[in-house]
Amino acid sequence: MPGKMINEDRMAILEEETFILRDSGEIPEIAFHSTLHYLTDDEEGPAMLLTTEELQLLQDAALFRYREIVLRDIDPANRDLGLYRGPCRTIYNWQRMQDFCKRIGRDCSSFKEPVASALIRFLEQELIDTGSGSRTSSVNCSADWLMDFAARLDLSVDALPKGWQDLCPS
Repeated sequence: MPGKMINEDRMAILEEETFILRDSGEIPEIAFHSTLHYLTDDEEGPAMLLTTEELQLLQDAALFRYREIVLRDIDPANRDLGLYRGPCRTIYNWQRMQDFCKRIGRDCSSFKEPVASALIRFLEQELIDTGSGSRTSSVNCSADWLMDFAARLDLSVDALPKGWQDLCPS
């Protein structure tokens, strides 16, 4: 039974670290590398030799957090919250996620469609709200930045709602 206990302890440690990664701050890759260091090299850590599946589990947790923060700042429901940073932050976090995926050899292209849809919904809501006078624009990046971001999401400019450029600061 000792082997079973070791396996259960190992799973408990990995579950705790996965939870920490999924709730990490603004740059999940930093949390990911901190977790790797703790699990494998830290003198006070468990000195684990991670399997491919365990490493993938930790990567998945970091990617989950990236997905959350990318979508957070193009969710109209978040515009009045302290955590909101606007589409400019979405663009930065999108690029960080893409760079992380390249470094770990993972394909995250399936996330383009949900982000593209969220961006369109965000811009549509911004147009409704600014058009009614109920709020000023929350868009904090130039039209060029948004066009470039849309292209990276495989969205044509024609797919964006009419008048979206008016939401951008001049």
